[in-house]
Amino acid sequence: MKKSFFAVAVLSMFASAAQAESSVTLFGLLDTGFNYVSNVKSPEGDGKSKFSFAGASMQGSYWGLRGTQDLGSGLKAVFALESGFDVNTGYQLQNKKIFGRQAFVGLSSDFGTLTIGRQYDSIADFVSPLTASGFTSQSTTDGRWAGSYAAHPGDLDNFNNSRRLDRAIKYTSNNYQGLSFGGAYMLDGEPGHFSTYQIWSAGVGYANGPVSLGAAYLNAKRPASSYFWDEGQAGKLATNPVYGDYVNAKTLQIIGAGGKVDLNGLSVGLNYSRTEFKDSAIAINGGTITATPIFQNAEANVAYRFTPGLVGLVAYDYTWTNKINENKARYHQVTVSLTQALSKSVSIYGLAAYQRANGNYASGKPIVAAINGADPSTKNSQTLVNAGLRVMF
Repeated sequence: MKKSFFAVAVLSMFASAAQAESSVTLFGLLDTGFNYVSNVKSPEGDGKSKFSFAGASMQGSYWGLRGTQDLGSGLKAVFALESGFDVNTGYQLQNKKIFGRQAFVGLSSDFGTLTIGRQYDSIADFVSPLTASGFTSQSTTDGRWAGSYAAHPGDLDNFNNSRRLDRAIKYTSNNYQGLSFGGAYMLDGEPGHFSTYQIWSAGVGYANGPVSLGAAYLNAKRPASSYFWDEGQAGKLATNPVYGDYVNAKTLQIIGAGGKVDLNGLSVGLNYSRTEFKDSAIAINGGTITATPIFQNAEANVAYRFTPGLVGLVAYDYTWTNKINENKARYHQVTVSLTQALSKSVSIYGLAAYQRANGNYASGKPIVAAINGADPSTKNSQTLVNAGLRVMF
């Protein structure tokens, strides 16, 4: 009869240190590129073209450590530390946290893995790898190939892994013939409170042969303080052109699902999300109304491997909202990319994205285009062209 996860954990405390085997791996990624972005706000106030270096073109740069230690009887201690930074300036990202991407420790056994710390939620774990902007491995020859600029407007559904959970308890199952599942719960962290700022998520995934599927749910209370505040965007929240007027909602709810099929070098993917900012206080004409803005998003992406190292991708994304104060918003975006792997860990790439926005914000003002990761447009359309170099280690 197998021992339970927690029984093994207790017994392992008395295991001989001489029998323990441990390993620590240093890993990371450096990504830099050159951008052209149209219709960016200038000191004169008009939309101007902007040329600049970009320190997170395809993926954000980071370095980290991950390790395991064998405790015996099938039990292992695990940990991971990841630090994000801008390769062009050396500045730390994720609101200048030392290990702002991830920092956790836990135990792993035949029953799965239980970890505690700063971690990704289930949306990022189970749905993100199926999108045009998600990545599935530490390799230039595997994953999706459109980068953060292909993320949905404002990455409001977190399919591009922009946000993490602090003080989180997370469970991830083992792989059962392609099936995996898991969930995470972020503690409140405020004295005298238990659930005022809590976040919880759960998801399930299936990958077997050419088919990969995933679905997840996330619920965040007081998202302005619990979910959006610490990713280096806190100062931009009030003016975020996509969802900035709604982050003071009482509850944020995200439902996401996706899938892809890989056949003979051709990969076809579809994904969908529904993001609700429940009970938002929205300023309109000097007054305030309470409403629930709902963003729905549908994406289709097609990737083709021309050679073992050359991959092209085309993705189309459509985002639409419900009617708030007789106003609705629509975003259309097309992204294309071409990536050439020079080795398993080094690649060069080029991509282009075009977004067009239609409609009005809840306040009645015309919406503007907002390609994720780029300066917001002053108009309802925006074009971005990028070329870069990515090195993994």
